[in-house]
Amino acid sequence: MSTAVSPLAPTTVPEMPPIDGVRIATAQAGIRYKNRTDVLFAAFDEGTTVAGVFTRSKCPSAPVEWCRAHLKGGTARALVVNSGNANAFTGKSGRAATQLTAKLAAVANGCSVKEVFLASTGVIGEPLDATKFEGVMQTLEQDAAPGRFLDAARAIMTTDTFPKVATATARIGKTQVTINGIAKGAGMIAPDMATMLSFIFTDAPIGANALQRLLSDGVADTFNAVTIDGDISTSDTLLAFATGAAATRGAPKIARATDPRLKAFRKALHEVLANLAEQVARDGEGARKLVEIKVQGAVSDKSARRIAMSIANSPLVKTAIAGEDANWGRVVMAVGKAGEPADRDKLSIWFNGIRVATKGARDPSYDEAIVSETMKKPEIELTVALGLGKGRDRVLTCDLTKDYVAINGDYRS
Repeated sequence: MSTAVSPLAPTTVPEMPPIDGVRIATAQAGIRYKNRTDVLFAAFDEGTTVAGVFTRSKCPSAPVEWCRAHLKGGTARALVVNSGNANAFTGKSGRAATQLTAKLAAVANGCSVKEVFLASTGVIGEPLDATKFEGVMQTLEQDAAPGRFLDAARAIMTTDTFPKVATATARIGKTQVTINGIAKGAGMIAPDMATMLSFIFTDAPIGANALQRLLSDGVADTFNAVTIDGDISTSDTLLAFATGAAATRGAPKIARATDPRLKAFRKALHEVLANLAEQVARDGEGARKLVEIKVQGAVSDKSARRIAMSIANSPLVKTAIAGEDANWGRVVMAVGKAGEPADRDKLSIWFNGIRVATKGARDPSYDEAIVSETMKKPEIELTVALGLGKGRDRVLTCDLTKDYVAINGDYRS
């Protein structure tokens, strides 16, 4: 967790209302950091449903494996998250740590270990001493209270420079429900499902299967359209918890994701996920520029996504933007290496709406002074038109600065 807040951080933090059926507490367990909270505990009322999506890394963390194994139960009573240690690549000791953590939480909460969900973030390859949870778990359960979402977001930070929270409301039938979300992530971000860690909470009465479909659909154009450095984490976890408490206020219980009464909820959920995903991009390690990459005129939307990601993950493109250089040649390189259909002589490129290249060459009206001025802005929109079809997509990334190297060079120090 950095003491210097990213210059791209949101200027305001939303008020995070309590969610009926959710109680939260944080504590200092001393996992790795000193004098800061590093454990998040959330307790859920009986009947809370759960859904999740996880990293597709072939080397997943022990907590990811734990959650996958227990997600099929469809219900949750507790969530335990620690920062400072990812409990990844830790072999038998890692699995033993998840079992002990879940047992401690289950005893404190009075639930089954199968209803406890876990996540860890931090250094990979270091054993996690789960006995450190013994000294705080009972207190966490006793101190857990409604609200406290901002505290929760702070507790799970690693190299993040600010806590990431978002909230929205929607109506199911005639009843208003609330959706709150928190996230952490600043590096090792190229999600193939979600982000490093993110948790969604709602009082909506939605069945586990419907919630799973909503969540899986929701990540496609939000968390899966963000990259910081092209590296997929071993620990990527996105969990959603629906307490169903709004049913006591008249909200109908929803069993199918296709239920038309979910239209407003689906939109609000997407809003929360998109907000959190953008905050991750804004907090990219060492970032000074938020970069939105739009690709249009591709042969398909899928092709456009691959080209956009090729551009967003290019160190040469990202360092050029860090240097406030509208180097369209590097963009051409990234388009060409993507392995997707492209025609050099039909290619056009814009930076912040200013066309710098067209029809396979520099734009005839190119003005270095004007382009240099727009590249000084903290937000850069890079648009590429391929001229081949109707496919389009957009992804978010950030620039690549010297600070990124410094942060990651010292990460285990």
